[in-house]
Amino acid sequence: MLDLVLVTPDYHCGVVESAGSWLNCGFVYIAGELRRHGVRVQIYDAMTKRHSVRRIGQELAARQPKAVASTAYTSTFPAAAALLKQVKKLIPNCVTIIGGVHPTFMWEEVLTDCPWIDVVVRGEGEEVLPRLMAVLNSREKWQEIAGLAFRATSGQIVTTGQAPFIQDLDRIEGAWDLVEWQDYTYYIFPGSRLGVISTSRGCQHNCSFCSQQKYWQQKWRGRSAEAVCREIELLATRYGVNVLLIADEYPTADRQRWEAILDWLCWRKLDLKLLLETRVDDVVRDRDLMAKYRQAGIVHIYVGVESTEQERLDLFQKGIQLNQSMEALEIINSHDIVSETSFVLGTAEETPESIARTLELAKIYNPDFAHFLLLAPWPYADIYNQLVPYIETEDYAKYNLVEPVMRSRTMSRNELMDAVLACYKEFYFHKLGQWAQLPAGFKRDYLFRSMRVILKNSFITQHVNKLGGMPQKIKELLSKTGVV
Repeated sequence: MLDLVLVTPDYHCGVVESAGSWLNCGFVYIAGELRRHGVRVQIYDAMTKRHSVRRIGQELAARQPKAVASTAYTSTFPAAAALLKQVKKLIPNCVTIIGGVHPTFMWEEVLTDCPWIDVVVRGEGEEVLPRLMAVLNSREKWQEIAGLAFRATSGQIVTTGQAPFIQDLDRIEGAWDLVEWQDYTYYIFPGSRLGVISTSRGCQHNCSFCSQQKYWQQKWRGRSAEAVCREIELLATRYGVNVLLIADEYPTADRQRWEAILDWLCWRKLDLKLLLETRVDDVVRDRDLMAKYRQAGIVHIYVGVESTEQERLDLFQKGIQLNQSMEALEIINSHDIVSETSFVLGTAEETPESIARTLELAKIYNPDFAHFLLLAPWPYADIYNQLVPYIETEDYAKYNLVEPVMRSRTMSRNELMDAVLACYKEFYFHKLGQWAQLPAGFKRDYLFRSMRVILKNSFITQHVNKLGGMPQKIKELLSKTGVV
């Protein structure tokens, strides 16, 4: 009999998913550790398969597992809760489990509002789930496991706290053979096989709007360079991965470890294209390594600039200076690497004038891709209490950095949304003219391929007609470059 199915919720908002279909590598690592403890486990990526709640219920009812676990950050929580409700309806004796950032902090609300959810995992699933599965049908023993929240036999909601962090990340080996690899591709390169790995966990910085530093308690732990390289080798040679996302928030934190990974990639020559996220201050620090970044196969770097005003950076507690952001983007661009960043809009003090300034400075900063994100007030973030007076909806599904959930002092939510869409429209019409002047080669091709994908899949396209549609000269440019 199947013990446990790990299921992603069917949630879509047209941002990251517009570029590719991404596997949940967290489930892969959890499944590996569960299997090491003798648990019969499957991974069911309903999000990538775009299976409805009804279809998810049918699939799971056919498998009849003892337990089903899902994961959620704030915007995906309603979808995760809905799928677990369907599971409990169709398989009443199945134990329903949820983990992830949102339930870790909001466990009491989750268990109060969702009586069909049996237990919340608070912390790293690799540590907690094997222990839970060992005593799954002995609820009285759940109290002995750190990292859970549940209803006691009395009906009272209790928690055993948050589980301690795993210190030796090298001992965790992913169950990569459970991945349905045909589902994962990077749309910029048709026919590619897209892998996702995590080389570290956490961040020691203190960004006030960020859920990750809170979840990881401002601590950073890295896998050894040797373990990371073994995993990359496995994915490339056994599973045919040729595009690889390094999904951790801060893979470059330890420069010595990071350079060792780069050196191995340069030596091994696996013909991989790598995508990653890091901080602007690490890019500036690694100016002397950037040629090695490119030689190692890194083709796309996202850095969180967040604002073009020092006052707002200080409000967000980013710990960077304005000049570092522009310098980092210049360094990335000068090494034939695609640069991507984001600007957070929608604070209480936002005005049409401040948004216009951000847009103009975004052009000067000159990233290849920019996201104009609307501040999402995670209910557990450090900045949350300052934002409460401006929050106008508690529909967590909208807390996705795309849809406005709060107003500013002077702008309504609709006005903020219109302003953000106008930023996207003007920024990318500006960029297309620049891209057309680039010499033929990898970067020019990548950028126009990406624009084709954005126009096909992104939420931006759904709204462009609201702003008057696409100017004729832009249509002509896109036609000439083969984008449309």
